[in-house]
Amino acid sequence: MPLHKGPDKPDERPLSVNPFFGEANPVAGMIEAPPKHRLPDAPLPPSTAYQLVHDELMLDGNSRLNLATFVTTWMEPQAGILMGECRDKNMIDKDEYPRTAELERRCVAMLADLWNAPDSSAAVGCSTTGSSEACMLAGMALKRRWSKRNRTAGARPNLVMGINVQVCWDKFCNFWEVEPRLVPMEGDRFHLDPQAAAALCDENTIGVVGILGSTFDGSYEPIAELCAALDELQERTGFDIPVHVDGASGAMVAPFLDEDLAWDFRLPRVASINTSGHKYGLVYPGVGWALWRDHEALPEELVFRVNYLGGDMPTFALNFSRPGAQVVAQYYTFLRLGREGYRAVQQCTRDVALRLAERVEALGDFRLLTRGDQLPVFAFTTAHDVTAYDVFDVSRRLRESGWLVPAYTFPPNREDLSVLRVVCRNGFSADLAELFVEDLRRLLPELRRQPHPLTRDKEAATGFHH
Repeated sequence: MPLHKGPDKPDERPLSVNPFFGEANPVAGMIEAPPKHRLPDAPLPPSTAYQLVHDELMLDGNSRLNLATFVTTWMEPQAGILMGECRDKNMIDKDEYPRTAELERRCVAMLADLWNAPDSSAAVGCSTTGSSEACMLAGMALKRRWSKRNRTAGARPNLVMGINVQVCWDKFCNFWEVEPRLVPMEGDRFHLDPQAAAALCDENTIGVVGILGSTFDGSYEPIAELCAALDELQERTGFDIPVHVDGASGAMVAPFLDEDLAWDFRLPRVASINTSGHKYGLVYPGVGWALWRDHEALPEELVFRVNYLGGDMPTFALNFSRPGAQVVAQYYTFLRLGREGYRAVQQCTRDVALRLAERVEALGDFRLLTRGDQLPVFAFTTAHDVTAYDVFDVSRRLRESGWLVPAYTFPPNREDLSVLRVVCRNGFSADLAELFVEDLRRLLPELRRQPHPLTRDKEAATGFHH
């Protein structure tokens, strides 16, 4: 069949050759861009509005090549379908969506069992939008417990933690008027020192935060040693100071790969734990979890109660309206993988990190600070004899190939140390790791020919994400 009837059929309309982007229709939005900072005067067709937004988002980085973020960037299609089916459900409406509330309760019980709570069937916990909210809730519980036992007029509460903590803890101290007492880095110790932490504690210390997986270098803080140091402190002074474990990443790695490591509710001094379901919990953002050892660890007056199905549903949250999709996706992932599935996924991720760290070290231009043998994360800096370029030059050049690798300076007392950090996640395959090394190797000759590192603002990190 011919495409058109030809000129001998003048009554036939000519074949349209204008593709979507060539539409000569101002309403379609292709001739003039719509306003950026005010509402358009008229509506656009849905296909046009979609295409405009879609095209602008193409300028974002590729999330799969983002080695800065800990956040999950790949899930199975079935999880995406479930999330789409639940995106209109408000998580706080537990009486309207009782099955979603039940899945949340099951996830809390599963995590309590995973983290060796004394009685997982009576687990105390909740979902959150992420670890930042979970940390705020845990900090609120610590402060409320302190205020109930401390009646000294004018006493100011304090919280002890390493200087490497995630910024949400700085926010907590600011928002809830708690004095932060920070243990600095020293030498090759890039996280909290248990004895130094205990030395900062007094009768107004609401708790000590231990990080299971520092965002700066991927290392675990010694939670068991921290608890032992606080046990000794209590014997000397009577100060009974609880520990909160910020397991944003490590609480979903250590239970599967480091089963003998004591960091969780097996330690009696650990009062609460948080994690990010959207990090190594393997769920798209944003979902987090906060759990407490028992009802005594979470003051009852902080908990609001909602009646549904004739029962009593406790809620503890800063955010009310949020979709149930991520909680459903978390339950799907727990059900889908089980312990053995999580172990296989996390072991593969750690293996990729270990192998990639070895390949980077073998290039000869870099010195490893960590090797990915705890969190599947490693940090490295330039070797001592490399003077032509620095880590910020490497980060900038890798971005040209699509790789997003953060470069940043460590906090006091190691501000002299600038590093690159690679976060390996599920979906960052051995093949992608090989491509990363090839691109890194390819840019080194040109970097070595530089007369000196390029001028930069030494205070500005590149794409550093917690």
